[in-house]
Amino acid sequence: MQRNSHRYYVRPIFSKIKKKNTLFLGSSKLFFNEVELIHRSKDKIHRKFLMLEEVENQPTHIKKIINEQIKNITSKRQKIGKLRLDRPVVMGILNITPDSFFDGGKYLSISKAIDQTKILIKEGADIIDLGGESTRPGSKKISIREEIKRVVPVISQIRKLQKKVFLSIDTRKSAVMKEALKYKINLVNDVSGLRFDKQSIKFLSTNKVPFILMHSISTPEKMQNEINYSDVVLDVYDFFQKQIQLCEKFNISKNRIIIDPGIGFGKTLQQNLKLIKNISLFHSLGLPVLLGSSRKSFIGKIEKNELYQDRLGGSIATVLYALAEGVQIFRVHDVYATKQAIKIFSSIK
Repeated sequence: MQRNSHRYYVRPIFSKIKKKNTLFLGSSKLFFNEVELIHRSKDKIHRKFLMLEEVENQPTHIKKIINEQIKNITSKRQKIGKLRLDRPVVMGILNITPDSFFDGGKYLSISKAIDQTKILIKEGADIIDLGGESTRPGSKKISIREEIKRVVPVISQIRKLQKKVFLSIDTRKSAVMKEALKYKINLVNDVSGLRFDKQSIKFLSTNKVPFILMHSISTPEKMQNEINYSDVVLDVYDFFQKQIQLCEKFNISKNRIIIDPGIGFGKTLQQNLKLIKNISLFHSLGLPVLLGSSRKSFIGKIEKNELYQDRLGGSIATVLYALAEGVQIFRVHDVYATKQAIKIFSSIK
């Protein structure tokens, strides 16, 4: 266990050149010969780069921490349901809401939601992520009853038409999770990281459904007004570590957990970019990593263009960067374009 006043973090630096002691990211073809060692002591952060052979020269307690995190980085990533993680997984977004930032109101009716589901499947989505409550910045909470009313009829209809499709429920409410599970939902996506509803972790401890822990500092209504980090990357990492430990106290296996750093959820433009740039750090938690950057406002802010429909290029750029950093799952609005970009990028690599 690391001392609270001194914390160490290990980020793999992926390479193009294999050496004698090269190690691989778990369930991946990416490899590394070098790591970045980050030391946080109170308000001071020190960074240095170490070749793997230099790890043995570190003080005993630091060497132990580095080796534990390297073991997490290289450990095999377990399948999520039927989904293997030795290839990129694309999650298609289906917002059954009137006010989501990009596609709000498009799929409120059951027929339109089903039509969009068919399109997402045809385009190659590995997962369909259904959400009935907008979590865009400034959005307000809706009732459990209203959220269930929006999503359950769609889930029920999808299950009648497509029994094998991999479905995810995007909700922060345990009651909605429970209703969705009646229709054999395959995954739970909680944007609050199990903090919004204290019953969610109890619910997840009573069944085996895998779930996504996403980082957010507050509710969508308030999150952009309460931004305060010592270091956004390390603070998000510490949040995950704390929530994973909480899950383990409830006897929830780590094999069921996916982590999502929550791009756009209580972060500034520069903080979003810093998280994406350093996203490989999260591999040292030993869990699959998800990136959800699709069409988000930071892309428009960089380009100084606030038109949502003009953010596809920026979205794909983040996917390809994160793919090169070992991210396994991508939550996107544009499934076909993303799959095509990944395929071409991987063929070139």
